[in-house]
Amino acid sequence: MSSKIRDLAADPFTDPDQRLADVAFEKLEEMIVMRILPPNTMVSEQQLAAELNMGRTPIREALQRLRQIGFVEMQPRRGTMVCGTDIHQQLELLEVRRPLEELVVSCAAERATPEERELLQDLSKGIVRAAAAGDTTDYLRYNRLIHESEVRAAHNSMLSQIMAANHAQSRRFWYQHIQQNRAFEEGAKCHSTVLEQIIAGDAERARLAVKLLMEFLEGLTLSTLNKYSSGTGKGS
Repeated sequence: MSSKIRDLAADPFTDPDQRLADVAFEKLEEMIVMRILPPNTMVSEQQLAAELNMGRTPIREALQRLRQIGFVEMQPRRGTMVCGTDIHQQLELLEVRRPLEELVVSCAAERATPEERELLQDLSKGIVRAAAAGDTTDYLRYNRLIHESEVRAAHNSMLSQIMAANHAQSRRFWYQHIQQNRAFEEGAKCHSTVLEQIIAGDAERARLAVKLLMEFLEGLTLSTLNKYSSGTGKGS
């Protein structure tokens, strides 16, 4: 990774200005996405506070935010349970994401600064390398950085808030299922094409490229659904 990408992917504890609740949220989100905390796991504020070496108040706030995006659910007298993923919900999510992604990339193509375009170029190369290596974890980290950087380059604070939860849910789904679909290289190619058009400042071509990306993701989701329907897929 380049130094700029390493800065983006750095441990959030290195940012002194970041609120502890935000740190806890990012840590717990990644633990759930990466299945360190797998579906149906019961967790407690005390347990998580000890593991992340922080107080229970930021953990409590982080869990509330995770509940709002469907990552956990609160169960009376039992605690907090990590929710599973849902293929049908993923299809609904893609339906919502499609027009929003088009808006993000078109705004980014028109508004990105030279520094932001340079970073997007580095990220494009990085996700292609991760795909070629078959590295699921690295691929999804680049995926997260790409989406965050595209939204940042769009310079629209409302889009930033809306897209964060959508992208987190999608990353979680793909971490579970992408190994089954062997689609790293095709996904990286789609992302790279979108990034090329943003970097070039071509809003219309960026919009067309992200349409192809969303069609690819929808096809991947339907393929996963078919595998589960035929009994060949793994449960959540």
